[in-house]
Amino acid sequence: MPGWGLGGMRTFEPWTGAAAVARQWRTQSFGARPWQLRWQPVCASTELEMSTWLQENPLPVNQPRALFADRQTHGRGQRGRIWQAPTGGVWISAALPWTEPHRSAGIWGLAVAVALAERLERRGVPVRIKWPNDLLVGERKLAGLLPRLVHRGSSVRFARIGLGLNVCNRVPREGIALLEMLRPGQCDPLIWTAEVLWALDRAMALVVHADLVLAQAKSRLWAKQVRDPKGGELWEVIGFGLDGSLSLQQGSQITSWSRWG
Repeated sequence: MPGWGLGGMRTFEPWTGAAAVARQWRTQSFGARPWQLRWQPVCASTELEMSTWLQENPLPVNQPRALFADRQTHGRGQRGRIWQAPTGGVWISAALPWTEPHRSAGIWGLAVAVALAERLERRGVPVRIKWPNDLLVGERKLAGLLPRLVHRGSSVRFARIGLGLNVCNRVPREGIALLEMLRPGQCDPLIWTAEVLWALDRAMALVVHADLVLAQAKSRLWAKQVRDPKGGELWEVIGFGLDGSLSLQQGSQITSWSRWG
């Protein structure tokens, strides 16, 4: 029996995982935007699987798509670092139509971080944004994201995001899962997959309002000071640039750090 995507759209594969997420989305009365969904019980990397899907079937003009897996065997985080992705978390890659030609991957990443933080805060999770791509609770990592914009020549074709959220999975010492903060009934990966999709919809609406994104991200910063990893100097964090860069000050000197291309 074929699965169904959000908004009554059929998925491309008969995976019960995609159908279950679609049902959860409708049950929680999330946004009306239809999604194309794929699910795999296990894969090397949802980012690689999404790239293959996009090559085989280009992204529709007005419809986002997401691919998620119960677990990844070779998930990658920032700078190619291994992202542990065992069963029990949300491991998802998404591609979304892009209508903001003057926005950057950095501002897109901050919009996703803010939108997901909003969903977590609704459940009482005291999350902070660690620039450029982590959500923390205290000093421990709850979620990570890898944003990018896909170009054709000088034009942006669409936005992509790889996202991992610890729900009830095993985590390393420096990580934290929602199960440590919420009741077991609130820690169903199915529920949080739907929450992530809602956050991505919200991020697409937020990114139009760059000043709001920057203000909301600044209000959730994980620290007021950061240390330069090269020279060891301590800098005061004063906010973000319109490209999503981190703005820093040391006395009368002002600089910025950029990460996303």
